[in-house]
Amino acid sequence: MWNRRTVLRTAALAALASPRVALGQETPGVTATEIKIGNTFAYSGPASGYGTGGKALSAFFRMINEQGGINGRKINFISLDDGYSPPKTVEQTRRLVEEEGVAFIFQGLGTPTQSAVLEYMNRKGVPQLFVSSGADKFSDPERHHWTMGWLVSYRTTGAIFGKYILQQKPDGRIGVLYQNDDFGKDYLIGLRQALGDRYAGMVVKEASYEVTDPTIDSQAVALQSAGANVVITVATLKFGAQMIRKIADLNWKPLHMICPQSSSVGGAIKPAGPEKAVGLITAINQKDNTDPQWANDPGMNEWRAFMKAYLPEADLNDANYPYAYGVCLALVQVLKQCGSNLSRENIMRQAANLHDLELPILLPGMKVNTSPTNYHPNRSLQMQRFNGKNWELFGPVIAA
Repeated sequence: MWNRRTVLRTAALAALASPRVALGQETPGVTATEIKIGNTFAYSGPASGYGTGGKALSAFFRMINEQGGINGRKINFISLDDGYSPPKTVEQTRRLVEEEGVAFIFQGLGTPTQSAVLEYMNRKGVPQLFVSSGADKFSDPERHHWTMGWLVSYRTTGAIFGKYILQQKPDGRIGVLYQNDDFGKDYLIGLRQALGDRYAGMVVKEASYEVTDPTIDSQAVALQSAGANVVITVATLKFGAQMIRKIADLNWKPLHMICPQSSSVGGAIKPAGPEKAVGLITAINQKDNTDPQWANDPGMNEWRAFMKAYLPEADLNDANYPYAYGVCLALVQVLKQCGSNLSRENIMRQAANLHDLELPILLPGMKVNTSPTNYHPNRSLQMQRFNGKNWELFGPVIAA
């Protein structure tokens, strides 16, 4: 039977170790008994739908501390709301680094927000670890040694979408809704790479939106008016849900592909209306709790036990929760590998030294790998289609 003391196989190996002499005591935020970790997240504003993930991060570290910490050190996790606003991210990140004295920033949310502090973090030599983004700028060790992303590259995902369209609808007329920043533009780069010289002929309309826009209704109408019979939606949860709903309200029947960042059943599909999302396609690398095949999966049972113990009122259909659980386990592995040397340099060294790390929430065969020259921890995806109740996987695992 699952209980609090058996929730975490992987973390327990790190948590039960006895305290060691701290070689990283000169690192801000690190003492013999504590590691202070900072985070900025969208608990308010246009991307507040992801706020559940931030709550899961805090709950995870609460569990780790109850188990004794990591190598004898407790985690002091400080998560601040930036409202998905770049200026606020700058303000909150400076507070975490310069006033709170955190050892590093972990899982900062968002491409535009984390872009605003990218150069600052690298000038200061503070790890910006496992950024919650797939923008390639966060996985460029040559230019930004102190920054590492987490999500599968947006360009890779865009290319996978493009290749799928070429196979399934080679004469398709494509309309793209995208967020007007590197999040959306990286998808367009990948799509262009996949379509090659056919891009200009197949893409009939690109429609961008700003995160401050109230709706994307006018963009959806523009894509329909352009004659698109294939739609790619690159949007955060709020706008992804709006697009699903608007397409249905227009009685429009395109092949609709949506980025994984807006594929959460609890976060986007339920608000839009599950019946309006039938046939929706995405590409994903983690198990979805709505999929019956994971009902008795050991890895998902491990995550469910954590949720029952620490977030009992949460919606288990919200994909932000298993996502947060998985990335936290990866951080536990990094800190475990650091041992007694918690210098910022060694934290980055160990983050770039993950080999075939298996996480319970990842799809079978998908593993986390990094190296000093490859800052893309996750590199594989699999297609899935929504049937009105849950996602159904199809096709092979696609490696970047």
